[in-house]
Amino acid sequence: MAQKPSFTPVASPVPVISPLFCTPHPVDLAMNKKCGLCPVLFPNFVVKDVNGNIVFKVKHGPVQMSYYASSTQRVIFDAAGNCIITLRRQALSARWEGFRGDITKAKDLLFTANITSRAKAKRLDVFLASNTAQEVCDFNVKGSFWGGSCVIYAGESSTIVAEMRMKCSVRTCLGYGKYMVTVHPNMDYAFIVALIMIVETLYD
Repeated sequence: MAQKPSFTPVASPVPVISPLFCTPHPVDLAMNKKCGLCPVLFPNFVVKDVNGNIVFKVKHGPVQMSYYASSTQRVIFDAAGNCIITLRRQALSARWEGFRGDITKAKDLLFTANITSRAKAKRLDVFLASNTAQEVCDFNVKGSFWGGSCVIYAGESSTIVAEMRMKCSVRTCLGYGKYMVTVHPNMDYAFIVALIMIVETLYD
Protein backbone atom coordinates (compact mmCIF):
# COMPACT_ATOMS: atom_id res chain seq x y z
CA MET A 1 0.00 0.00 0.00
CA ALA A 2 1.35 3.42 -0.96
CA GLN A 3 2.28 5.82 1.80
CA LYS A 4 -0.07 8.72 2.35
CA PRO A 5 1.54 12.17 2.02
CA SER A 6 2.67 13.66 5.33
CA PHE A 7 2.31 17.38 5.99
CA THR A 8 4.46 17.25 9.13
CA PRO A 9 7.27 19.80 8.65
CA VAL A 10 10.88 18.71 8.82
CA ALA A 11 12.12 18.91 12.40
CA SER A 12 15.07 21.25 11.85
CA PRO A 13 16.19 23.75 9.18
CA VAL A 14 17.58 22.32 5.93
CA PRO A 15 19.91 25.07 4.62
CA VAL A 16 20.99 23.65 1.26
CA ILE A 17 21.94 27.11 -0.05
CA SER A 18 21.82 29.25 3.10
CA PRO A 19 20.12 29.29 6.53
CA LEU A 20 18.89 32.77 5.55
CA PHE A 21 16.33 31.04 3.35
CA CYS A 22 14.93 28.80 6.09
CA THR A 23 11.99 30.00 8.20
CA PRO A 24 9.89 28.32 10.93
CA HIS A 25 6.70 29.08 9.01
CA PRO A 26 5.42 28.28 5.49
CA VAL A 27 6.55 30.55 2.64
CA ASP A 28 4.28 31.29 -0.34
CA LEU A 29 5.93 32.48 -3.53
CA ALA A 30 4.68 33.56 -6.96
CA MET A 31 7.05 32.82 -9.84
CA ASN A 32 6.30 34.86 -12.95
CA LYS A 33 7.82 34.01 -16.31
CA LYS A 34 8.90 37.16 -18.13
CA CYS A 35 8.75 37.65 -21.88
CA GLY A 36 12.18 38.12 -23.39
CA LEU A 37 13.51 38.03 -26.92
CA CYS A 38 12.46 34.38 -27.11
CA PRO A 39 10.42 33.59 -23.96
CA VAL A 40 9.93 29.90 -24.72
CA LEU A 41 13.59 29.04 -25.33
CA PHE A 42 15.22 31.61 -23.01
CA PRO A 43 12.76 32.49 -20.22
CA ASN A 44 13.53 34.73 -17.28
CA PHE A 45 11.58 34.73 -14.00
CA VAL A 46 10.76 37.09 -11.17
CA VAL A 47 9.90 35.48 -7.81
CA LYS A 48 7.79 37.50 -5.36
CA ASP A 49 6.43 36.97 -1.86
CA VAL A 50 2.78 37.39 -0.82
CA ASN A 51 3.31 41.14 -0.39
CA GLY A 52 4.57 41.58 -3.93
CA ASN A 53 8.19 42.08 -2.91
CA ILE A 54 10.84 40.67 -5.23
CA VAL A 55 12.67 37.78 -3.56
CA PHE A 56 14.63 36.31 -6.47
CA LYS A 57 15.29 36.87 -10.14
CA VAL A 58 16.13 33.99 -12.46
CA LYS A 59 17.96 34.57 -15.71
CA HIS A 60 18.88 32.25 -18.53
CA GLY A 61 22.65 31.96 -18.44
CA PRO A 62 24.97 31.66 -21.43
CA VAL A 63 24.77 28.45 -23.43
CA GLN A 64 28.10 26.66 -23.13
CA MET A 65 29.07 25.31 -26.54
CA SER A 66 31.43 22.47 -27.36
CA TYR A 67 32.28 20.57 -30.53
CA TYR A 68 29.75 17.85 -29.68
CA ALA A 69 26.92 19.57 -27.83
CA SER A 70 25.83 22.48 -25.66
CA SER A 71 24.90 22.81 -21.99
CA THR A 72 22.19 25.06 -20.55
CA GLN A 73 22.46 27.36 -17.54
CA ARG A 74 20.06 29.25 -15.32
CA VAL A 75 21.27 31.72 -12.71
CA ILE A 76 19.34 32.77 -9.59
CA PHE A 77 19.92 36.17 -7.95
CA ASP A 78 18.62 37.48 -4.64
CA ALA A 79 16.69 40.76 -4.34
CA ALA A 80 19.97 42.70 -4.00
CA GLY A 81 21.30 41.28 -7.26
CA ASN A 82 23.76 38.80 -5.73
CA CYS A 83 24.15 35.50 -7.56
CA ILE A 84 23.26 32.75 -5.10
CA ILE A 85 23.19 29.67 -7.33
CA THR A 86 23.96 28.60 -10.89
CA LEU A 87 22.09 25.69 -12.44
CA ARG A 88 23.76 23.81 -15.28
CA ARG A 89 22.40 21.02 -17.41
CA GLN A 90 25.08 18.70 -18.67
CA ALA A 91 25.31 18.35 -22.42
CA LEU A 92 23.40 15.40 -23.93
CA SER A 93 22.14 14.47 -20.48
CA ALA A 94 19.06 14.66 -18.24
CA ARG A 95 21.33 15.59 -15.32
CA TRP A 96 21.40 19.04 -13.74
CA GLU A 97 23.92 20.45 -11.26
CA GLY A 98 23.50 23.29 -8.78
CA PHE A 99 26.55 25.37 -7.79
CA ARG A 100 26.94 28.01 -5.11
CA GLY A 101 27.32 31.49 -6.60
CA ASP A 102 28.41 31.97 -10.19
CA ILE A 103 31.31 29.51 -10.25
CA THR A 104 30.69 26.02 -11.65
CA LYS A 105 33.58 24.19 -10.03
CA ALA A 106 33.40 20.87 -8.17
CA LYS A 107 34.15 22.46 -4.79
CA ASP A 108 31.09 24.70 -5.15
CA LEU A 109 28.67 21.88 -6.04
CA LEU A 110 25.52 21.91 -3.89
CA PHE A 111 23.44 19.16 -5.49
CA THR A 112 22.75 17.14 -8.61
CA ALA A 113 19.33 16.32 -10.04
CA ASN A 114 18.44 13.58 -12.49
CA ILE A 115 15.30 13.59 -14.63
CA THR A 116 13.95 10.06 -15.01
CA SER A 117 10.87 8.58 -16.64
CA ARG A 118 8.90 5.96 -14.76
CA ALA A 119 5.57 4.52 -15.89
CA LYS A 120 5.03 7.34 -18.42
CA ALA A 121 5.66 9.97 -15.73
CA LYS A 122 8.74 12.09 -15.21
CA ARG A 123 10.43 12.41 -11.84
CA LEU A 124 13.33 14.41 -10.49
CA ASP A 125 15.73 12.69 -8.09
CA VAL A 126 17.89 15.14 -6.13
CA PHE A 127 21.17 14.28 -4.39
CA LEU A 128 23.01 16.71 -2.12
CA ALA A 129 26.75 17.05 -2.72
CA SER A 130 27.48 15.25 0.57
CA ASN A 131 25.56 12.20 -0.68
CA THR A 132 28.40 10.83 -2.79
CA ALA A 133 27.05 7.27 -2.93
CA GLN A 134 23.74 8.46 -4.43
CA GLU A 135 22.03 5.18 -3.54
CA VAL A 136 18.99 6.97 -2.08
CA CYS A 137 17.95 10.46 -3.14
CA ASP A 138 17.76 13.29 -0.59
CA PHE A 139 14.69 14.79 -2.26
CA ASN A 140 12.42 13.82 -5.12
CA VAL A 141 9.90 15.69 -7.21
CA LYS A 142 6.77 13.95 -8.46
CA GLY A 143 3.64 15.11 -10.18
CA SER A 144 1.87 15.89 -13.38
CA PHE A 145 4.43 18.26 -14.83
CA TRP A 146 2.47 18.85 -18.02
CA GLY A 147 -0.64 19.17 -15.86
CA GLY A 148 1.03 22.06 -14.07
CA SER A 149 1.57 20.72 -10.56
CA CYS A 150 4.18 18.84 -8.58
CA VAL A 151 5.14 17.93 -5.03
CA ILE A 152 8.64 17.83 -3.53
CA TYR A 153 9.30 15.11 -0.95
CA ALA A 154 12.12 14.52 1.53
CA GLY A 155 14.07 11.50 0.30
CA GLU A 156 11.90 8.50 -0.51
CA SER A 157 9.55 9.35 2.36
CA SER A 158 6.00 10.69 2.23
CA THR A 159 7.05 13.95 3.94
CA ILE A 160 6.17 16.92 1.74
CA VAL A 161 8.57 19.88 1.84
CA ALA A 162 7.05 22.00 -0.96
CA GLU A 163 4.26 22.10 -3.54
CA MET A 164 3.94 23.85 -6.89
CA ARG A 165 0.97 24.55 -9.14
CA MET A 166 0.80 26.47 -12.39
CA LYS A 167 -1.87 29.05 -13.13
CA CYS A 168 -2.81 28.36 -16.75
CA SER A 169 -4.09 30.94 -19.22
CA VAL A 170 -3.78 31.92 -22.86
CA ARG A 171 -0.63 33.82 -21.90
CA THR A 172 0.95 30.55 -20.79
CA CYS A 173 0.78 29.28 -24.36
CA LEU A 174 2.49 32.47 -25.55
CA GLY A 175 5.57 31.86 -23.43
CA TYR A 176 4.37 33.47 -20.22
CA GLY A 177 3.49 31.57 -17.06
CA LYS A 178 2.88 31.86 -13.34
CA TYR A 179 3.77 29.26 -10.73
CA MET A 180 2.44 29.35 -7.18
CA VAL A 181 4.79 27.66 -4.72
CA THR A 182 4.26 26.79 -1.05
CA VAL A 183 7.43 25.92 0.86
CA HIS A 184 6.87 24.14 4.17
CA PRO A 185 8.58 25.26 7.42
CA ASN A 186 12.36 24.84 7.85
CA MET A 187 12.93 24.13 4.15
CA ASP A 188 15.38 26.27 2.17
CA TYR A 189 13.05 28.16 -0.17
CA ALA A 190 15.89 29.28 -2.47
CA PHE A 191 16.70 25.61 -3.01
CA ILE A 192 13.04 24.89 -3.78
CA VAL A 193 12.99 27.69 -6.36
CA ALA A 194 16.07 26.12 -7.97
CA LEU A 195 14.31 22.74 -8.22
CA ILE A 196 11.20 24.36 -9.71
CA MET A 197 13.41 26.00 -12.34
CA ILE A 198 14.69 22.57 -13.32
CA VAL A 199 11.17 21.15 -13.37
CA GLU A 200 10.06 24.08 -15.54
CA THR A 201 12.38 22.92 -18.32
CA LEU A 202 10.16 19.86 -18.72
CA TYR A 203 7.52 22.18 -20.18
CA ASP A 204 9.85 23.64 -22.77
